[in-house]
Amino acid sequence: MSFWEIIAGMVAESWYPIHYFKLSFGKSDSLYVQSMALQLELGISIDADRTRIKRILLDNIDNSRTKSLLRVFTLNVPYRFLSPWITYTTDNDVVSRSQRFENNCLYALNGETIELNPIWREYLMEHYGILRDFAFWNLAIFLQKRNPNVPDVPSKLIKPILRDSLTKQHKFWDAYIETVGSIRCIYTDKPLAVKGYDLDHFIPWSFVSHNLLWNLLPADSSINSSKSNNLPSLDKYLKPYANLHHEALKTLYPKKPTDKIFEDYLTVYDSVPELIRLTDDDFCNVFQRTFSPMVQIAENMGFNYWKI
Repeated sequence: MSFWEIIAGMVAESWYPIHYFKLSFGKSDSLYVQSMALQLELGISIDADRTRIKRILLDNIDNSRTKSLLRVFTLNVPYRFLSPWITYTTDNDVVSRSQRFENNCLYALNGETIELNPIWREYLMEHYGILRDFAFWNLAIFLQKRNPNVPDVPSKLIKPILRDSLTKQHKFWDAYIETVGSIRCIYTDKPLAVKGYDLDHFIPWSFVSHNLLWNLLPADSSINSSKSNNLPSLDKYLKPYANLHHEALKTLYPKKPTDKIFEDYLTVYDSVPELIRLTDDDFCNVFQRTFSPMVQIAENMGFNYWKI
């Protein structure tokens, strides 16, 4: 296997956590800086899948700028990864000792390629699933330490095939709109009717990585593409956002208090009935305490504010 195929795979694996979820790999790691530069150089979309990213990188490997950005990963990793078998002295020494498969090391280094030690093939094939899970477990620990305030890091390691359905959340807001007649979009002030809206993640899904009801609100269909994964201005939108949630809860909870959808609010307040009985100002304060630190952390990570 060539160094370049392996390195392209490394960059492809890290692409989604870096570009979509904006996770930090730490100051001493080159993946973030090189990945950001490659995105600008090659124009790869931030949510491209791994196969496409790897193919684009390999198709452009003869481009001097691309190869220069990827070359940093050839400087240490191929040699130091063999340290459990071969004590590091110099790169040339590691190369020659690996070619003898010293201490049954995992692979031999030959120029810009590696040759897998045949005695490891059966083991790797048989235990691939365990080894992959082990790698992701340790990657999750590595990233959590470097992103201590970021929620749900493990779910941000790979791009999900499909996002969870928002059917239950749509039913909640449809029921509210049917009861009151219509509501207005807090962003555009346009009237919204049943099934005539999109659900907006107030704080971007790419930060929260969940579909809890308290972070969702009906919005004009033009908003999702415009707002994308940008942050809302709390000064401008939090009060109308909180007021609409408060009114919806006061309207729907008495009708069906056992509906599990209301349990979503227990992550922001320990009792739904008590949350409903709060004044509008106190309810808004609950949301302020919930959203303010999230917005600050997301801003620190590089999320931008939405400019309507």
